[in-house]
Amino acid sequence: MVNRMQFYIDGAWVDPAVKKSTAVVNPATEEAMYEVALGSKADVDKAVAAAKRAFVTFSQTSRDERVALLTKVIEIYKGRLKEIGAAVSDEMGAPLPMAEKLQAGAGLGHLMTTLDVLKNYHFEEPVGTAMVLREPVGVVGMITPWNWPLNQIACKVAPALAAGCTMILKPSEFTPTSALIFAEILHEAGVPKGVFNLVNGLGPEVGAAMSEHPDIDMISFTGSTRAGIDVAKRAAPTVKRVSQELGGKSPNVILEGADLTKAVTGGVMHMFNNSGQSCNAPSRMIVPASKMKEVAAIAKAVADKTKAGDPRAEGTTIGPVVNRGQWDKIQGLIKKGIDEGATLVAGGPGLPEGVNKGFYVRPTIFADVTPDMTIAREEIFGPVLTIIGAKDEAEAVHIANDTPYGLAGYVTGASVEDAKRVGRQIRAGNVNLQGVPNDRSAPFGGYKQSGNGREWGKYGLEDFLEVKAVAGFNAA
Repeated sequence: MVNRMQFYIDGAWVDPAVKKSTAVVNPATEEAMYEVALGSKADVDKAVAAAKRAFVTFSQTSRDERVALLTKVIEIYKGRLKEIGAAVSDEMGAPLPMAEKLQAGAGLGHLMTTLDVLKNYHFEEPVGTAMVLREPVGVVGMITPWNWPLNQIACKVAPALAAGCTMILKPSEFTPTSALIFAEILHEAGVPKGVFNLVNGLGPEVGAAMSEHPDIDMISFTGSTRAGIDVAKRAAPTVKRVSQELGGKSPNVILEGADLTKAVTGGVMHMFNNSGQSCNAPSRMIVPASKMKEVAAIAKAVADKTKAGDPRAEGTTIGPVVNRGQWDKIQGLIKKGIDEGATLVAGGPGLPEGVNKGFYVRPTIFADVTPDMTIAREEIFGPVLTIIGAKDEAEAVHIANDTPYGLAGYVTGASVEDAKRVGRQIRAGNVNLQGVPNDRSAPFGGYKQSGNGREWGKYGLEDFLEVKAVAGFNAA
């Protein structure tokens, strides 16, 4: 059993400065599983001091040393994949097979991709008589969410280690166990003391203390746009770098001539994956208006086969959403969709049939949605799809871009050339054509209120590097 009442600071498990805790609730049963300690500014100060000390030596380590370190981390991580998957499933409700393969697997994927990048990355580049050096940014504060916990932890920690940074992680208080296992993995791999520190806690306390801390050089934040704005405001007086991956309301544009059955089925399944709790979920399906009824029928067939149930039961497609607060928010938005006149095609308010406890949401689809409706504009973060009709391609592109967000976009056409033409016009950091998934070596991040900075692959490594120009380095 992982110890949830201590933090990992300066290479050791330590008690919090002040004893305070909160219950971690299993969303499938609504029962408290255990308590997790909550940190304070004093714990953050202690972790930052350790990271600042460690940076002096860790920033000077060689590429070979960091390659060896990441290689060891990967080796140990592989041995704990099932344990990580089980923890994620219990704490945020993902079906167990999905939690093991995709949730835990995503963390491993980022570690391995970062290792490949590190082996070949050019930290020095001659430019005229100068040498451009890429050096670690310093002490990094990391704030990560509950929806893809290991994905977000690994895609920050791996490149920070590769860059030579030191760090303090505040994982979500809803999914602490997988983060604590990750800390154990780093400890066993021999990460030097002070390089990685973990302090559990709440955003308004630990997150705020990190954002404001004068000895933290960078904040890497993933979460809601509202919380991201608060982080940026708190970070501004110390002029630290702030890299953010925030909310989304991503369009899924299906063009005239596309294979409707394939495109709609894939889009609905993608939307319902992880119970709709993905920032890049294709939540607005934009289709030719003339095909609305046909699209709605295909989408309903997928929803009818989507089983919301016990994450550990055979045949479960999606589990519960993470907590009561999220469930209540989603229910309110489903009701809003009905009240504003959208056509309810599948699902609706309340618990799924045969379920009497747990934060389960009925897989829900709305058709005949107009772009001004609340469900077409607000991020729902649950298994709720909105289908919007467009009279032509130009209107589809306009609707796709008519959002304050810009994290992802999806386009399916009769040909990849059709999809490329429209994909170029989507204002988003990631666009997927013809159902092809993301590539971990390509950058991930958003336009507009979906954030700034980029994660994954070479671009993720560069987020943790400063650029120094040394004039005269190459002078004859």
